[in-house]
Amino acid sequence: MAQSVKLADDIMALIRREADLQSRSVAGQITHWVRLGRAMERSGQFDHARLTAALEGSLDTTELAPQEEAAWLDAFTEKMGQPSEAEEEFFARRKALGRGVGRDASGHLVRAEDDAAA
Repeated sequence: MAQSVKLADDIMALIRREADLQSRSVAGQITHWVRLGRAMERSGQFDHARLTAALEGSLDTTELAPQEEAAWLDAFTEKMGQPSEAEEEFFARRKALGRGVGRDASGHLVRAEDDAAA
């Protein structure tokens, strides 16, 4: 029985792009990735608990096997691309004070007044 699942827009963009590249439907791409992920977790090459511990900082990444390190790096990169609630609050306070709130694509400091004009 088919079921609906809500996925973030950025994840759907990745899925659509890869599905197009691999000549699969969106559902086919999701199914493919689910099967791959499940196979990786069950392969014995990846210890999900160790990867989670490394992401939490309770296991030094130098203790990961090469395959685990590659999986950790992918997960870490994805996690770091999403601001935490504390980071969102920090920059909201800076914006309210009229201070810099980040950098643009060119690396220039963006200030609250610049952001308001956009």
